[in-house]
Amino acid sequence: MFDLRGKKVVVVGLGASGSAAARLAIARGARVIGTDAKSNDALGAVSAELTKIGVDVRGGAIDSGDFSKADLVVVSPGVPSFAALDAAEKKGVKVVGDVELAFICRKFPCPVIAVGGTNGKSTVTSLVAALLEGAGKKVFAGGNLGEPWASHVDEKFDVVVLEVSSFQMERIDAFHPNVAALLNVTADHLDRYASMQAYAHAKGNFFVRQTSEDAAIVPANDEVCLAQAKRGKARVLTFGPGGDSQMNVEFPGLRGGHNKLNTAAAVAIVDGLERDLVSESVVAQVFSRFRSLPHRMELVAEIDDVRYYDDSKGTNVGATVTALEGMKEEKAVLIAGGKDKGGSYDPLVAALVKRGRAVVVIGEAASAIARAVSDRLPVSAAKTMSDAVRVARSLAKSGDAVLLSPACSSFDMFKDYKHRGDEFVRAVREIEKMPKNPEKNA
Repeated sequence: MFDLRGKKVVVVGLGASGSAAARLAIARGARVIGTDAKSNDALGAVSAELTKIGVDVRGGAIDSGDFSKADLVVVSPGVPSFAALDAAEKKGVKVVGDVELAFICRKFPCPVIAVGGTNGKSTVTSLVAALLEGAGKKVFAGGNLGEPWASHVDEKFDVVVLEVSSFQMERIDAFHPNVAALLNVTADHLDRYASMQAYAHAKGNFFVRQTSEDAAIVPANDEVCLAQAKRGKARVLTFGPGGDSQMNVEFPGLRGGHNKLNTAAAVAIVDGLERDLVSESVVAQVFSRFRSLPHRMELVAEIDDVRYYDDSKGTNVGATVTALEGMKEEKAVLIAGGKDKGGSYDPLVAALVKRGRAVVVIGEAASAIARAVSDRLPVSAAKTMSDAVRVARSLAKSGDAVLLSPACSSFDMFKDYKHRGDEFVRAVREIEKMPKNPEKNA
């Protein structure tokens, strides 16, 4: 276990992961400074709670931590690098992320599973945890999904299952998962990374310290993911059509082709940890009970023979394409837009040509998406989610879907994707109360 007693630790960013890191460092005897772009007043209860346990909270400037004199700097996932941090690192200051801190500070080492990828990682992480619990294991499941690992490093588990983001994998040194799964790599976060190659490289960093005793899980016939897996020495297992693990059964709460890949990936991951750990009967029971996570292709309502789906977690183009292609309805009116991430909308346009009825655009990216769709489909703009749902209703035909799958992040109009999804659900509930068969464009 890494010794932090008496060390000066600076935690950058005091959201959920940063606050957990600060509390862990204090518990390990460090002298902790916490910085955040928000003022102390804006941080509110977080600032008060951290100050009470001994953290020197310096709100209002992310770079106010005097990094060059720190023994360790912990950077929250949402904080990109900046000049003062780069300068400290060049002087030899150790800079890590929250997952690395949890790994080096954990009290009870046990097997670690890390699940990464652009899309599907929350579902697969949850499925893996459910399978392991079905086999009688005590499991911690969290990381980028749910609670930070740093809040649970003093608890004893049989297996730790982590959803990890590219941001969290940017700064790892000792972190060594026994099983590392890279589900896919599609364009995302290109407002932070210089290229797709740089993004994929960050995603694949968790393979590097793997040995021949470990397992690397990637999709069959995916050269990008395979190239990342080969950066380490783990044995490679594949999932999906033509892979070592395939799943052709569709379960009630896991509909669509993308969920066949998710279930196949989950089985491959568990097999990578220990072959035949989970019986076929347990797999069937777990998958039959499992329901899609909130804001991931959730059926909200069926109104006038049109189904309304909340896929607010579709925060990149690849996720929205998957949502469109996985629908059982032939056509959808898509509600899309938000904060642009810098990628191309061409794959989305191709999917819309096949499966789209019309598009309703919202947020900062509205004009960019409208230009990309151009004259291929009808496009309408809306200022609010309520307006977007009402317009989508007027455009949908009997048997269609209205699909919120924004292909963008939410931070221009909403607190997060959950807030955005909740607003969509609220708007759908509003139109449930309206008279049936409204006139077009009403």
